[in-house]
Amino acid sequence: MTATIDYTAGGPLTDLSTISSGAFVDLPEDPVAICRLVHKLVIQPHDAERVELPPGRFGENQIRPAARLVGTLLTLDPSPLTVPRPPERRVIGTCRHFAVLACALLRHRGIAARARCGFATYFQPGLGLDHWVVEFSSDGSWVRADPEAMGLPVLPTPEALVPGQFLTGGEAWAEFRAGRLDPAKFGVRGTENFGPAEIRGNAIRDLASLNRVETLPWDEWGRMEASYQGRTGADYDALLDTVASVCAAGGPAEVAALYESEELRVPSALIA
Repeated sequence: MTATIDYTAGGPLTDLSTISSGAFVDLPEDPVAICRLVHKLVIQPHDAERVELPPGRFGENQIRPAARLVGTLLTLDPSPLTVPRPPERRVIGTCRHFAVLACALLRHRGIAARARCGFATYFQPGLGLDHWVVEFSSDGSWVRADPEAMGLPVLPTPEALVPGQFLTGGEAWAEFRAGRLDPAKFGVRGTENFGPAEIRGNAIRDLASLNRVETLPWDEWGRMEASYQGRTGADYDALLDTVASVCAAGGPAEVAALYESEELRVPSALIA
């Protein structure tokens, strides 16, 4: 039986069926408009520090399910999600939270959407920095958009990223293996975590996300920890070649089948 992945339906971490319908009053039909809403619903931790939010709130960036993100927002402000929040009433999260909340809202609207894990090249020239964006289906093709960047001066068209502005983990891995990418320039901003291991990790997270399991950016499973510690070899790199190829060109059946591998599948403990 051919596997299917319904990107119009919420997955384990993007299902919003438990949220009251009042939260979605006036939710737009236009996917770009939905993505723009998210820019005023989530705040990065470093921005939250500037508005002096209570220390106890900073654990919000550990929330995985979009329903809990929405629940937190409604606790802070019961207005529908279409009402922009001031910084102090936004949920604290990373780029992953911007992308996953946008993905969840798009799917709630019946729009095919996927969160993608990889690297943005537009935050700091010459570097590919760990980042998440969202894709939505439009006229039979996938459009990549960056909800976090909407309203920021880093991009002229964050609602439609052009090739090269964002590379998924698999795309970055393929470029590295072909000798067209310096892995020392790909990693996590503000840290020393750059190199092939960072690309491997994001490729595996992207595979999970294509299977509608959008983990936290620091979640690890399988041989990911060993990879970060430099303890994997050629066989693991060959597996990553397969991951990159399937994520780039595989259909739903191939994506779902590869994800069945025990070391690639996200453990149930990380889906909560």
